[in-house]
Amino acid sequence: MYVEIGCRVLLGTVLLAAAVGKVSGRAAYREFTRSVRDMGYRPPGPLAAAVVAAEFTAVVLLAVFPPAGFLCAGALLLAFTVAVATNLRRGGATCRCFGRTAAPLGRHHVWRNVVLVGCAVAGALAPAGPVRPGEAVLVVVGALLAGVLVVMLDELRYLFGATSGT
Repeated sequence: MYVEIGCRVLLGTVLLAAAVGKVSGRAAYREFTRSVRDMGYRPPGPLAAAVVAAEFTAVVLLAVFPPAGFLCAGALLLAFTVAVATNLRRGGATCRCFGRTAAPLGRHHVWRNVVLVGCAVAGALAPAGPVRPGEAVLVVVGALLAGVLVVMLDELRYLFGATSGT
């Protein structure tokens, strides 16, 4: 049960940050829509709106109906993984994954999404069981921290001097 809770919180944190970051202002949304276009996806406006709606939907489903939430989150993250990998083969673009920064797409974005897809699978397959409040709080805090680290991946890579595209 703790695995399910941790995966719900981690995925919910990441997807909520992504959706909110993209709609945090007109400029942020416009830049996200432009990045969709720059990645070669058409029509960028409706597709950008669908991505944001799917991210918010996954967050709500993870909170109220976890099986559907894990399915939605996993499918969305799998689509992101394919889109990023395809774009890397084309020569790359920028990632407006969380709306704030324009990091060049790299293999680390693919790996991040693969790990998150794995988290969705693990959460969906996690066995049910009794939950103790103390342990649940620790899991939630750990998952929130992990979610923040995932959201800050590009900034952390920059801080520690990682080279672009790796």
